Amino acid sequence: MLPIKRILCPTDFSEPSSQAHAVATELASQFGAEVSLVHVVSAMPAVPPDPNYLFRVPEYEQALHADAQHRLQKLAEELGKRGVKAHTVVGHGDAGSEIVRIAREEGVDLIVIATHGSTGLEHVLFGSVAERVVRLAHCPVLSVRAPRR
Repeated sequence: MLPIKRILCPTDFSEPSSQAHAVATELASQFGAEVSLVHVVSAMPAVPPDPNYLFRVPEYEQALHADAQHRLQKLAEELGKRGVKAHTVVGHGDAGSEIVRIAREEGVDLIVIATHGSTGLEHVLFGSVAERVVRLAHCPVLSVRAPRR
């Protein structure tokens, strides 16, 4: 595991993700590591054909991709100001699986991911991306827990 040279930090741009981002930045600074900032755009379900329906899934996904890329680029610039080398990746599909795929592709040594601390029905219905990443990752995963509300 050591030395850590490549860190992957997925984000959904939430406050807990910001906390994980801060931890990843600190670790990268300490180890001289590069950070891969990742956001996964969820796959949109197919919409039934209806001539009166104006919603276009491909255009919507392109807009989400462009927005994610812009936001990730701003985060990468912030890391650059702190002397940390960073690059961005926008994935598409199931967040947990896509994060693990990107981590393997990028050859990362560590994944730093936020956990939102969902419990009960919310956890049963939506699951946990962090939990899935911990189960499937080929490398160590550091989960940063959101503070309790």
